Amino acid sequence: MDDKSKELNNKIEQAKMGGGLDRIEKQHQKGKLTARERVELLLDKGSFYEVGMLVSHRCNDFGMEDQKFLGDGVVTGYGTIDGRLVYVFSQDFTVFGGSLSETHAEKICKIMDMAVTNGAPVIGLNDSGGARIQEGVNSLGGYADIFYRNVMASGVVPQISAIMGPCAGGAVYSPAITDFIIMVKNTSYMFVTGPNVVKTVTNEDVTAEELGGASAHSSKSGVNQLDALNDVDCIEKIRKLLSYLPQNNREKPAAFPYEFKNESRPKLDSIIPESSNQPYDMKEIIGELGDPGTFFEIQKDFAENIVIGFVRVAGRSLGVIANQPFALAGVLDVNSSKKAARFVRFCDSFNIPLLVLVDVPGFLPGTDQEWNGIISNGAKLLYAFSEATVPSVTVITRKAYGGAYDVMNSKHIGADFNYAWPSAEIAVMGAKGASEIIFRKEIASADNPEEKLKEKEAEYAEKFAHPYRASSRGFIDEVIPPSETRKRLISAFDSLENKTKVIPVKKHGNIPL
Repeated sequence: MDDKSKELNNKIEQAKMGGGLDRIEKQHQKGKLTARERVELLLDKGSFYEVGMLVSHRCNDFGMEDQKFLGDGVVTGYGTIDGRLVYVFSQDFTVFGGSLSETHAEKICKIMDMAVTNGAPVIGLNDSGGARIQEGVNSLGGYADIFYRNVMASGVVPQISAIMGPCAGGAVYSPAITDFIIMVKNTSYMFVTGPNVVKTVTNEDVTAEELGGASAHSSKSGVNQLDALNDVDCIEKIRKLLSYLPQNNREKPAAFPYEFKNESRPKLDSIIPESSNQPYDMKEIIGELGDPGTFFEIQKDFAENIVIGFVRVAGRSLGVIANQPFALAGVLDVNSSKKAARFVRFCDSFNIPLLVLVDVPGFLPGTDQEWNGIISNGAKLLYAFSEATVPSVTVITRKAYGGAYDVMNSKHIGADFNYAWPSAEIAVMGAKGASEIIFRKEIASADNPEEKLKEKEAEYAEKFAHPYRASSRGFIDEVIPPSETRKRLISAFDSLENKTKVIPVKKHGNIPL
């Protein structure tokens, strides 16, 4: 081997060592993989090609000219996942705590540009102490360059952010713009201002985990879409998530091979309780309608009164949005509306058809909801469904009351097929509440008001608490036996395979953010 080849090999080995053996060992002691180990685990074996391995920072202040590491704290490049091209960056905490410098940012921007140009997903493995303060505004400019590319890539290629260590200050805004955030429990956190600042400003004592850990962002803020137990689990979830998504907005998700059998699901005929006030688990219905074991739930611990996620039906990837009677009776509120609206818009951006399962008694009443903007937040979901051009099918399993009936992908706002089960109740409100308003005087003047209310309640229910009036107006395409729903869905989505919808020419709409 000649001297030049030796020099190259030495530099490659130096780059692969990151911040050195001691820092790599400390990373492992925290239960974390290194940046390179994460990339190797994420991508198909032998498929990774690195870009910018020998880059180093340009800072000569504060003694930084004597501290240079090849790669400058981030591993960037491309490879494949299940044979599909993806672009990836993985921040290296062993080098300056993964802090972002001007050149570190340039490396990330380069592969983001390549991803958009070549129509492939971008995956960011975040593990960084934030901006490299020795570089001042150069570091801040680097963040802004990344933010801009996140926005330009939004709706063009899928963007997935894994938080696998610290992510604080301005650094949080890049993941926040991406499509999905996955956080690792106990080793990752996200916040704009840390516990020390919070203590100084508000006098609150809070740990990093309590303030911005995976559990907090999964259940309280909704910032986090998926939890992972550790780095390996996080990477497995990324790979699984990608299997439901297309490469870019010009493609459809790949259909998986499926062998047709008896598609009837008799269990669905007995899943709705006799009492309309008794809860049941909508996830059981999703499980029966989807191909076995294919339901992949998103944001399961946030706004549990609505369920969102991906499922396959006859091998086809669908986005599912479903009211959950087990939580708040499936009512729509501020958080569930935001959660569902964002998911609908993602699916519409990437040509993923929508399956909507409805059992909704209305919007949650109360000062808390009104003061926190249930009007504008409920409108987000209405806007998202109305704007969507992908194939969409709605199935009303039980209640569809009031404005929530309209909002949950009704025929009036663009659904392609609307089915109802015989147990469906489509009305302005429940029979009891409606009777108390319509027959208020008659009930009050009766000898036995309670008996009169029951009588009027039964009268109202006979007229409205069923799917047939809506069906007679064409608002419901068909009332179907629950056990036959899967067959209908397969047929409906097959018929919508080549759907095209022309919308008015505009720069963009003004969704009520």
